Amino acid sequence: MSTVVSVNTYTHSVTFVADNFFKSLKNILLLSGLDPSNLVGDRDSIMRAMTAWLDSKHLEKVVLEVYDPRDDSLITAWDVEVGYSWSSGDGTFWTDTDQLRYAIKKAGVLPSNALYQVKLQTSPGEPAVAGWSDCAYRSREGFVPQSLGTTVSHSGLSGSTTYLRRVA
Repeated sequence: MSTVVSVNTYTHSVTFVADNFFKSLKNILLLSGLDPSNLVGDRDSIMRAMTAWLDSKHLEKVVLEVYDPRDDSLITAWDVEVGYSWSSGDGTFWTDTDQLRYAIKKAGVLPSNALYQVKLQTSPGEPAVAGWSDCAYRSREGFVPQSLGTTVSHSGLSGSTTYLRRVA
C-alpha cells in the first residue's frame, strides 16, 4: 500500500514542479518586458514533455534562451536545473517567487525585439515525446552565471535557477 501512495505522491510532485517551472518561465518573460504569448501557445507541448521527463527522471534542465533575431546571438538565458532528491516523507512544497522577481529586476528589461526559445535538456534514454527532438544551444561565451539557488521544490523534487549575465 505504501508503494501506491509514494507513486501517487511522486506524480503530484511532478505535476506541481512542472506547473511551477512553466509559471516561472512566463513570469521571467512578462517581467523582462517580453510577450509570453508564444510560450502560452506552446504550453500543452512544453508541459507534456516536462511531465514525461520529470516522471521518468530524464529531465536535467529547463532552458529559456533569449536571443537577438537579427544575428541569432544570445542575449541571456535562464536555466532551471532539476534535482531528484525526492522523498515521500517530508511533504513540503514551495515556490520562491520573490527571489525570482528580484533576480528578474536585477537582470533588467530585455530589448523589445528579442525572441526566445524553451529547450529541455534530458539525459540519455529519455522516452520520446511528440514534437521534441535534439537541438543546439546558442553560445554562452562572454556570459557568467548568476545563481538564485532552489526556486521550486516539492518533497525534494526541485529546480535551481540560474540566469546568465554578459561580462562587461
